Amino acid sequence: MPHTVSWLDRLRVERLVWSLDQRLYDLPSRTRIAHRREVRANLLAATAEVGAGEALRRLGGAGELAARYLDAELGDGPRHSWLAAALFALTAPLVLNFFLSEAANAYQQALTATGTHADGSYTWGGVTWLQSPLTFVLHEGQATHDGGAYTPLTYVILLGGAVACGRLWRALPRRRNQRRAGSTTDGLAL
Repeated sequence: MPHTVSWLDRLRVERLVWSLDQRLYDLPSRTRIAHRREVRANLLAATAEVGAGEALRRLGGAGELAARYLDAELGDGPRHSWLAAALFALTAPLVLNFFLSEAANAYQQALTATGTHADGSYTWGGVTWLQSPLTFVLHEGQATHDGGAYTPLTYVILLGGAVACGRLWRALPRRRNQRRAGSTTDGLAL
């Protein structure tokens, strides 16, 4: 007996499709969109046949379905994660900036802590290998500083950390063995 698909049924289907899509972000966008459209069409057809509740129950959860899609596309085992790499690439500079600025503030406070108004220019080497030297200028008890930019090694460390954290080498295409499985005679007729 066919069921009518109400707007509430469509919302339930869309919620599952959206939840599935959020779990498939490690797939290429075209593949993810194709899976999303396929699941939506199949669920709407099943909803028209057996109802939304039964169709969603038969399909299972979005997590299980996403795991099956990921296993089919990327294989079993550990995978790359663009989200983990992006999280590292966005948060590591924030943490590094915090610690480098705290080190610069400590040096500035050491210069101004004596209470004397010694005017002049002072250079601090910064955190070695991570930061360029900083120049502090003292004038009437007030200090300003210039410098302290990242060094090229810092950028290499941030890039390497993002690749390592996201296991991005697993996203590289694998070499395919050109010979068919079971054919070991290299073209010799038996």
